[in-house]
Amino acid sequence: MFTLSTERFSGSHTGQFIVPVLQWLFPDAGGRTIEDVHEFIRKCAHVFEYSVLSLLLFRAVRAPREGWQLRWAATALILAALFATSDEIHQIFVPGRGPSIYDVMLDTAAAAAMQYLVWLWLRRELRSGREAPQQ
Repeated sequence: MFTLSTERFSGSHTGQFIVPVLQWLFPDAGGRTIEDVHEFIRKCAHVFEYSVLSLLLFRAVRAPREGWQLRWAATALILAALFATSDEIHQIFVPGRGPSIYDVMLDTAAAAAMQYLVWLWLRRELRSGREAPQQ
C-alpha cells in the first residue's frame, strides 16, 4: 500500500493513463468532468484497499477463533486508521504528493464499513447455523 503512495501513483501520473481512457470512453465529456471522474476513480481505490485491509486485519486479530466480537472489529478498525494516518504522513516526504486528512477519513470510513459488513455477514451465518437442523 505504501507503493501506491509514491510519486508514481500521484494524480498526475495516474492521469497519464486514466484520463486518455476516459476521454476515449466519453468523447463528449468536458475536461472538468474527466478530471472529476479521474479523482473519483482514485478515491474508489482508497475505499477498495482499506476495505480489504480492514477485512484482513479482522481475520488476523480474530484468528484462530470463530465468530465476531466488538473488540476484534474495533482493533482492526483502529489499526486500519493508524495505517491510513501513517500513509498520509509518508506522503509528506514524497515529491508530488501531500497529506490529506480527508483521505484518512475516507480510508477509516471504508474500514468501518467493512467491519459493519463483516458483522452483518457473521450474524447472518450464525442465525442460519442455529436454524439448521441438528444432525
